[in-house]
Amino acid sequence: MIEKREALAKMFSAKGSKINTNRGAEYYDSLMQTMTKRLAELEQTPAASKASIESVLEAEGLTRRDFMKWASAACAALMLPSNFTPLIAQAAVLMNRVPVIWIELQDCAGNSEAILRSDAPTIDELILETISLEFNETLMAAAGHAAEAHLEEAMHTFKGKYLCVVEGAIPLAMNGLYGTMGAKAETYKDHLIRVAKDSAAVVAVGTCATFGGVPAASPNPTGAVGVQDVVKGKAIINIPACPANPANITGTILHFVLTGQVPELDHLNRPKFAFGYRIHDNCERRAHFDAGEFVEEWGDKGAQNNFCLYKMGCKGPMTFNNCSIVRYNSGTNWPIGAGHGCIGCSEPQFWDKYAQERPMSDTHFKAPTGGVEKTVDQFGLGLITAAGIGIGIHAVASLVAAKKEGDE
Repeated sequence: MIEKREALAKMFSAKGSKINTNRGAEYYDSLMQTMTKRLAELEQTPAASKASIESVLEAEGLTRRDFMKWASAACAALMLPSNFTPLIAQAAVLMNRVPVIWIELQDCAGNSEAILRSDAPTIDELILETISLEFNETLMAAAGHAAEAHLEEAMHTFKGKYLCVVEGAIPLAMNGLYGTMGAKAETYKDHLIRVAKDSAAVVAVGTCATFGGVPAASPNPTGAVGVQDVVKGKAIINIPACPANPANITGTILHFVLTGQVPELDHLNRPKFAFGYRIHDNCERRAHFDAGEFVEEWGDKGAQNNFCLYKMGCKGPMTFNNCSIVRYNSGTNWPIGAGHGCIGCSEPQFWDKYAQERPMSDTHFKAPTGGVEKTVDQFGLGLITAAGIGIGIHAVASLVAAKKEGDE
């Protein structure tokens, strides 16, 4: 795990160096002063949770050296220069000063399950154990009126300071009666609005919470929507994917601990440090795409040689996420590495638009041509499905060029 973290730090450093050098020393000096002041203030705040990262790491057999290697990788992942590493480590230690109220709405609890069921947890997952989790229906022992009383107490005690983490979509059909909460049968919509009101920021975790996910798939009988369609006038951070990667959750909370503010977001309110990367650009099979080498059917020679999966429906060219870099299961693998194309689960309406085993260029979606090299915001402004045509042309051109070279 540690070796993979070192490799990850190098990859992120290489990808983030261009952004870092464009900022300038003055910007980073000011940012360091802001972060140092913020952490000093947090140090004076009583720990909201008794759990500490030191005790958790010790219990898992991890050393201070392991922790600092992680901090170095996290620093690069947040697109910060290496001299910010000590601040990242300090922020991780102080994460038990930031109260979190985690509410579960219309979903399968897959994001919680992905973290809870890890048999060899990463440091990102271990750090999530040290946050002050004041309320979580999936984990807490209390139920009914006792749970409601605990939630009210947490909201009152940490008013304006807690992070409201939301997992799951919000059903609006039948006046929200498809989903109710607690002993008073409060609708998910009313429950979310009430909890979010006095939070410092709202973090939507997983594609159901961000864009409606599978519950919002056609014909969407429950009228499911994402958090940003319900909560207004509040800072919202979207961390989509099915499930969301713990590294991205940790990174977002770390940024809030460091600055007291939300990270830089794209047009879909996703942190750019995590979703500023196109799957296609960082895919281990990209060279095969450019060479016109594709899997034509499951089990063929192309599949056996790890050729590009675009023709089998991979949506990597129009999906923005860092899972090709961070990966899952302690960095062991990810869907494309395991032999299945990306289904675009970090994009809006992914189930209806992307979750089919055919290229976008073969679908009925009509959009202006786009390119595989556009940035995430350029892509979004031109509609994310727009790239299907342009990518299809690129794929065909690559295939023709490859065949021509072979004939020669």
